[in-house]
Formats: sequence, structure tokens, C-alpha cells
Amino acid sequence: MSIKVNVYNQSAVKVKDLELPAKVFGIKANADLLHQAVITQQANERQVLAHTKGKAEVSGGGKKPWKQKGTGRARAGSSRSPIWIGGGVTFGPTKDRNFSKKMNKKMRQKAVMMALSDKVAQSGLVVVDTLKMKEFKTKQFVSMLSAFEKEILPANRRGLLVINSEKDVKARYSGRNLKEVRIINPENINIVDLLTSRQVIISEEGVLALVKKYKQE
Repeated sequence: MSIKVNVYNQSAVKVKDLELPAKVFGIKANADLLHQAVITQQANERQVLAHTKGKAEVSGGGKKPWKQKGTGRARAGSSRSPIWIGGGVTFGPTKDRNFSKKMNKKMRQKAVMMALSDKVAQSGLVVVDTLKMKEFKTKQFVSMLSAFEKEILPANRRGLLVINSEKDVKARYSGRNLKEVRIINPENINIVDLLTSRQVIISEEGVLALVKKYKQE
């Protein structure tokens, strides 16, 4: 069983049909699995920024502030004590925290296939025969997007994901400065980019690369 989609050229003119395997582009979504995949990716990308120093890390405090007895004041062994101003922090956040999560490879890949399947079902995936550019020109990339927005895609370009398997530096540099447009390669495809994008434009070679990658698993 396969799913038939249209293949367009860069002028948004249909040139042929392409059959997508249902094992990759026709999987029913599982909300729990998708949620787990998103949480795992975001947790693994999280950076530990907050860090506080404990009593042993704060500078100074080597000398005993005053003698143990005879002053009438409470005993104090170090001015770096947490109860002193400028002292260490008790139970504060440290850079040693680890937020990473683990997820089975097959589960992660299935979540990606679910997101791709949803894009196909919602007519949010557009296949282009090639995404090569002749020059380093943002204007050319915008011209291609405008053609698709006029004929196929919504005029609102918010959240557009472009997946290009071509090792074409010109295409990547021509579109990288466009607002709300993200360009990635098939090997960098991930669940967060797919779910946060409203529309996906992918080259035909990108489709074949994804089919080869996920169908053999």
C-alpha cells in the first residue's frame, strides 16, 4: 500500500506523481509517543546555566573570624558559612545537574514517521523535484516560495520547514536569513522541527533518503 503525492518544480507546476510507502508516511499518530519524543529532545538540548557556589567553593574564609570563647558572640568557624552574607549557598542549583533523557531508537524514529504522516494527511507536505539554486541569491529562494504560496501553500509563511537532501550550499545560504523559514537535511530531521512547522517543503531526493533510512529499520 502506498500514498500518491504530487511532485512540483520550483515554479509550483506539477511535473509527476510520487508514491510514498505507507510504512513511513501513513502511520497513525500516538499522542503519548509524540509527547515523549518531544520531551526527550528538549531535555537533551537543555543547557545548564544556573550555578551557585557552596561553602567549599566560595573564596576566602580561611581564617576563623574570632576565637571560640570569651567574645560573647556565637561560635563561627568561617565567614563563608551559608548563614553569613557573601557565604556559600545551601541547596542551590549547580552545573552538575543532568537533564538528559533516554529514548529507544525505534521509538524516536517512529515518532518522526508519525509527524511526517500527519503532514501528508493534512496536505502540509509539498514535494519538489529539486531544490538547487543557480546563485547565492535570497531573491531566487523567495521567488520559489512565492510561487508555492500563490498556488499551493498558505500566504502566511509562518513555520515553514525546508528539507533538502542536496548538498547545495547555494540553497542553504539563499534561504537561511528568511524569517520563519528553517532549512535542514534529512539526517537532521527531528520531531520538534516537524511538529512546530505548519508546512514542509522537501526535495524528491529528500523523500527517497527518508524512505531508505526508515524503511530498512
